[in-house]
Formats: sequence, structure tokens, C-alpha cells
Amino acid sequence: MAIKLLRVLTLSSVILSVAAAPATTFAQSAESIRANAEAVLDAFKVPGIAVVAVKDGEVILAEGFGVRDIASGEPVDADTLFGIASNTKAFTSAAVATLVEQGKLNWDDKVIEYIPEFRLADETISARLTIRDLLSHRSGLGLGAGDLMIWPNTDKTIDDLLEGLAHVPVENDLRQQFAYNNLMFVTAGEVIARVSGMPYGDYITQTFLQPLDMNNTRVGFSNIPADNANFAVGTIEYEGDLHRFPLDYLEDFSSAGAMASSVNDLSKWLLTQLNGGEAPNGERLFSQGTQNTMWNVATPLPADSNAATKFRGVGLGWFLKDYYGAKHVSHSGGILGMLSLTTLIPEHNFGMVVLSNQQAFGALTVVTEEALEELLDLPDREWLTQMQGIHQDFMASKAEFVLETPEQVRESLALASYAGTYNDPWYGDVKLQLVDEELRIDFTHTELLKGRLEHYNGDTFVVRWDEPLLEADAFIDFDVSRDNAVQGARMEAVTDFTDFSFDFHNLRLERVEP
Repeated sequence: MAIKLLRVLTLSSVILSVAAAPATTFAQSAESIRANAEAVLDAFKVPGIAVVAVKDGEVILAEGFGVRDIASGEPVDADTLFGIASNTKAFTSAAVATLVEQGKLNWDDKVIEYIPEFRLADETISARLTIRDLLSHRSGLGLGAGDLMIWPNTDKTIDDLLEGLAHVPVENDLRQQFAYNNLMFVTAGEVIARVSGMPYGDYITQTFLQPLDMNNTRVGFSNIPADNANFAVGTIEYEGDLHRFPLDYLEDFSSAGAMASSVNDLSKWLLTQLNGGEAPNGERLFSQGTQNTMWNVATPLPADSNAATKFRGVGLGWFLKDYYGAKHVSHSGGILGMLSLTTLIPEHNFGMVVLSNQQAFGALTVVTEEALEELLDLPDREWLTQMQGIHQDFMASKAEFVLETPEQVRESLALASYAGTYNDPWYGDVKLQLVDEELRIDFTHTELLKGRLEHYNGDTFVVRWDEPLLEADAFIDFDVSRDNAVQGARMEAVTDFTDFSFDFHNLRLERVEP
């Protein structure tokens, strides 16, 4: 989730082609940022939000708004922990950078030099894939490919993940095109662990969190001290209502997305990034040259060449573009029920992070873009009105979606014919059982992926998960031989609204036991 793990609207799709005015001195007040943060709470049904903005080496604002948990009603403050999800990836890239500076590895070293058992389904790519490739989403794996090994939480170990990667389908050649992939960052975390000689989380803590006095930040929800109850709980808007959805902040995502942090702590990370790797206390964590490497385009992305953005690309743990002539460095993060957005404008010495416990990305966009509008002296645009409209249209589309029934529905085989154990070479076993005249499905490594099968047409069923807030209903199409023997199955999400980390379409289920 990458990502975002959630599919969010990209700013480039809604930027208007208007001419930018010359940049002037930034005068955005804390009151203005605060007003925008408060405005989005009701406009997007966001229970809580936290914002930090820094400029010219100073913290302009670091505050919380709304509530961190709709059950308790406790307020968000500047120390409230949120899952920052894929914003973890910038820490992972910076950790690799420190090992490069120590002479322990190079950006273009082959992954197999440090993880000899590492394999992808394409042997040539396996032999050529570099550390830089891991961090720039150009491995040849498809969007979110293999994420079902880590999402929703599974019982798989790092050894299981590495073994499974060898069987995840490859879609493109190495470095051919961009495809966001979390497991390559998980692999980068394992490189960090093997080269440094300590677990990934320990290395991040020792290298960044302790020097920066990011004292509340943790790698992994389970590492939050038991006496710290100041953490946000996710919420999901479903069928018009907000639903509490507690999760462990993607702990299985490790170096791809497992960190929990607050805006007070992240202010120090922003200041360090904007100061070329030098921490607020003067300690140098990485060099300006290394910063330039992470902020150079490794994988190009399409751009519309409008007045706002003429180039886009992926660096190492960051997304890059020009924005009205200024370099724009950013990354978002998504968990079911929680989103985050980091934005840096280096030449204006400005940085911002917005955290929320709802998955309305437009709310984060409004707070960020209103600040950038004044920073860059851009023409006024009603961001709240426009993004609220886009969000409402999106939510209406989800609410109005109805799975159409085929005009002519063919009968299925007897339900018992489909029962049995199916195996996918990278995920593992998926079991189907007939319980009280109903087919039940069990992704055996994933506690949240249990549900029932609803007949659709012929040998096609729809999987309805027991937890509807996953919003991940999926087709399952059974492969049946001429003599009506069920041999295997394929799956895919029913709608485009489903998060890409539910990569059911990459499964190749073979029936191994009746």
C-alpha cells in the first residue's frame, strides 16, 4: 500500500495549466495552514489530522487537529503517532546511502552479491538487478506484485518472502518502465540488515532516529511502548458512515512501510532533508552529494508538459517533478484507514508533512497545495472546493457500483466439486471448504482473507470477504477439465476501487488436494 498502498488521486491529473507568477518571499502564516487543516476535517469526513511545516530551518507549525480515535474521542496533537506507510521508503534509501558512504556497498552492486539466494522469475533480471533498481521501481515486477505475501498481515518470514519472489510473475524487462513495488524495498531492507549486521529497524533507529531525537518514532507498531496510548486509529468511510479500522501500521511491510511517527518527530527529518543531510543539532547523517543522488531521476515518468509540470520521475525513495519551475520532492503513504503526504521544495527551503486517520487523499492535497500556492506565489485556486468535488464523485462512484448479472447465467458444478486445497507457488495454500452448503475460502497465511463464495456464472464465483471494509471483493474463475474435474483457479479484483496491493491477478492457483 503502498503507496501508497491505497490508490490515490495524483496531483498531476488535476493540476490546471495556468501561468505561474514570479516567486516571492513566503509569508504563509501558521494561522493560514491551521485554517486549511481545520477546514478539511468536515469537508472530507476526516476525524483527525496532523501537520508540520518547516521553512528556512525553522518549524512554522507542528500541530494536531480533530481526534485520533473515533471511539475514544481523544485529540490529535503534535506527538500523536500515525503509520507513515510508504514514507518509510525515504528512510530506507537514506539507510542504504549511509552504507554507500561507509564503503560497504555501492548503488550499482548486484543484489545477489549480498543476498545470494535472491531470485526473480526471470533469471537474467535476477543476475542483473542492482541496489539502485530496488529503490527506483524498475525491477520488471508489476504494480504491487507479490504484495499478498505481506498484505493484509501474513505469517511469512523474510526467508518465505525471498523464496516466494522467485515465483511472482514478471511483467517487463529490467529498467524498461516504472511499476511501484513494495517487495523490492523489503528486499532493500534485508540488504541493509545483512551489510550492517543488525536488523533493519535497529539500523534505522541507530542511524537516524536517535541522532535526530525522533524519540517517539518506531519501526513497527509492536515497538510502540505499552505506556504510549497517543497513536491514531484508522477509519474508513463505507456506505456513508465512518468505521473504526485498527491496524498495526503495516508491520509486515518492514522497510517498505512499517514506521510510526509524529509531526514533531518528522519536523527533524524534514529539516535534515532540506539541509543536505545535516541534522538540526549539526551532526551530518549523509552528504549533500548523496542527497543529490537520491533526488535525481532514476526512472522517468510521463508528464503532460503543462505550465505546472514539465517532467516527472522516480528517485531513490522519492518522487520528483518540476512544479512551476521549482523542484518538487514528495512521497505519499497509504494504509487502509490512514494516509500521509510528504512534500519538499528544496530551493525554497520548505517542507511539509500531513498525516490523517482517514483515506481521503484530497484532504492532504488541500492542506499541502494551499501552502505551496503562497510559497510559489501562484494564482489562487479553490483547492478545497475542487478536491472536495473530486472526492465526493469518487465516493459516489463506489457507492453506485453494482456488479451486473450476466443475461444468461450458467449453473455451476455441485459446490463440493470446487472444495479442496489450492496452491500458488509464491503465496502458498488457499483452502476451499463446503460449510453449511456454502463454499468458504481461506488464505491460510492471512488472517483477514477469509470469506464466502457467491455464485456468479458457470464456474465463476465472487469472493465476499468477511471483512467488508477491505473493499476487495474478487472474482475466482475455476479451471475445469472436459470431464468436469476442477484443476485450478485464477482471481482478480471485481472493481478498480480495490487497492493494488490485493494482487489477486498474480495468483496461479493449482488444485493439489480434493
